[in-house]
Amino acid sequence: MASVRLLSFNVACGLCLSFGALFAAAQATVKPATQNPSAPAAPAAPTDPKYLAAMAEAKQLVHDRQYVFAMDKYKKANKIAGGKDRDSLNKLLELQLKFGQFKDAINTATILEAAASSPIERSRAETDRGEAIFLETGDKNKLDKLQAADAALKAAIADNPKNGTAHYFDGKVLARMQQMEAASEQFKQCLKCVSPSDPSYTRAQHFAENPQLSTAKMAPAFTVTALDGTKFTLDEMGGRVVLIDFWATWCGPCNEELPHMKKIAREFAGQPLVIISISWDNDETKWRNFINKNEMTWVQYRDVNHELSKEFDVNAIPHYFTIDSDGALTAEMMGSGSDVEGKLKKLVARAKAVPPRSAPPATVAATGTE
Repeated sequence: MASVRLLSFNVACGLCLSFGALFAAAQATVKPATQNPSAPAAPAAPTDPKYLAAMAEAKQLVHDRQYVFAMDKYKKANKIAGGKDRDSLNKLLELQLKFGQFKDAINTATILEAAASSPIERSRAETDRGEAIFLETGDKNKLDKLQAADAALKAAIADNPKNGTAHYFDGKVLARMQQMEAASEQFKQCLKCVSPSDPSYTRAQHFAENPQLSTAKMAPAFTVTALDGTKFTLDEMGGRVVLIDFWATWCGPCNEELPHMKKIAREFAGQPLVIISISWDNDETKWRNFINKNEMTWVQYRDVNHELSKEFDVNAIPHYFTIDSDGALTAEMMGSGSDVEGKLKKLVARAKAVPPRSAPPATVAATGTE
């Protein structure tokens, strides 16, 4: 997806805004990469020129962030192909899940289940249906919905025991049903299906140890290479509080907030706090020079294609997220004048009161608030 280029300033609100996003992402979820070594080859794509044109138009609309129209084109392509086209339906389902159209996603996944030509394909569709049912429950623990999600995910696991995503989501469902031992077992099974290099691996480990944590609102799991070359993995922060700061050198309100960020870095030095600033800058040289000139000594990363911004549904800067020592997302703040420091004091005090989790040496080196 193209990075956002059109920008405007809203001085009254203390924000730099992008015109790209039409919707807010439904919920931050982690989908472990499932190992499917025996996955069948994809079927030959339809060759009808009208189908190909509809798919091409849908792809362009997604590129242009015109998601409603893109979904209509994927529906049109599926209709042209006979109503059971896996390519168009999977693309449609992805957008439906992303933008919270869970009932439609359930229907699309059901069609994909019927169209599946192998157990692995059926497992994927059952997983998507289970995920959609689970997400549809929102914050309400409706037992019938959770049981339906559990049944769909169990079916997915039966069709493909190596489906790490199904194990992961079933663990979350079971935790919501207060079946903690069963939830822990599903997270352990997920770990057997995904690579340790997958950003979701550490999170699944934490959930296996403490399934109750999986019921909290979590920030998207991610791993990036920081400006100094070290790896920053959100879920390996070893029981520390994390402050995520989305900003840019050209953003006036961000520059107004810079003295406060430097003050936070100084005052919390040596305490269980990690700061990572994620920049929207396109010009790497200007970004590096700005950081050096302003002595921004904490972790720095440039979000070139806005991939992390999309994961966090950030469409305006400055934009802050605070994450507690358990990894739960506790606050989201936008614009200048946000009381970031006040929230951090409470979270850091709580982090000091509990034994910290261990963190890999490379990760500790990347934190840099000292």
